[in-house]
Amino acid sequence: MEFITLNTGTKMPLEGFGVFQIPDAVQCEQVVYEAIKTGYRLLDTAAAYMNEEAVGKGVARAISEGLTTREELFITTKVWVQDMKSEDTAYEAVKTSLTKLNMSYVDLILLHQPMGDYFAAYRGIEKAYKDGLAKAIGVANFYPAILTNLCENAEVIPAVNQVELHPFFVQEAALENMKAYGVVPQAWGPLAEGKHGIFTDPELVEIGKKYGKSAAQVVLRWNAQRGVSIIPKSVHAERMEQNIDIWDFVLTEDEMAKIAAKDLGYSEIVNHDDPAFVRMLCGMKVH
Repeated sequence: MEFITLNTGTKMPLEGFGVFQIPDAVQCEQVVYEAIKTGYRLLDTAAAYMNEEAVGKGVARAISEGLTTREELFITTKVWVQDMKSEDTAYEAVKTSLTKLNMSYVDLILLHQPMGDYFAAYRGIEKAYKDGLAKAIGVANFYPAILTNLCENAEVIPAVNQVELHPFFVQEAALENMKAYGVVPQAWGPLAEGKHGIFTDPELVEIGKKYGKSAAQVVLRWNAQRGVSIIPKSVHAERMEQNIDIWDFVLTEDEMAKIAAKDLGYSEIVNHDDPAFVRMLCGMKVH
């Protein structure tokens, strides 16, 4: 595994395991345990995923069996829009997440969306960071202008910005903007949620043949080589193993460029500029 150093000095694995859309508690606990057993040390959850308790139980089981230690793990969770009303509500949301995870701290707290009173909410997670409840703080889905505004006015620069990043939505300008502020990009949906025929794309398959890898492994490696942290999700042990097996080959510059050339320049998964989408997220309750 390769690591990247955050602006707090904390080291974060470049690849982790996401648990989005694993709401079943029993299944989630098991896949978290299996992910740790497979070698993942970064685990990404969120209040909105409704599975923090299951993640905590999977982690506790792995630690109790000696597979890892809490210090070896990097746990991320996120504050939902519902709790981004004020500094206090965001701070209390962090404490609620810690209770559900059964942990005294997490390694990273993110604001899940650039919605609600995100400046006040960010001050809340800044306080959580200063109080030792989180080793680092950051944001998710903050597009360049919004991230710039936050960085120019916040006391603590976000350590991470988790956004959609894959060959069909490359966001090169966004990466450059993050780099300028020392913010590490992290990809949600690094496999484009299976869209665009990504697993059978002829060019990706052809590149993979050269290294004895699948198209999915090529795509994950491509993002990692761009300095992007990746958090692929799977409930299948064999897929977990494949997804983490990307550290023994290096794509050439030509291959990197060929993959990036697939960029559509926009997302076909979410649209944060759509008022209806924003209203829907603002109305979504997690408690």
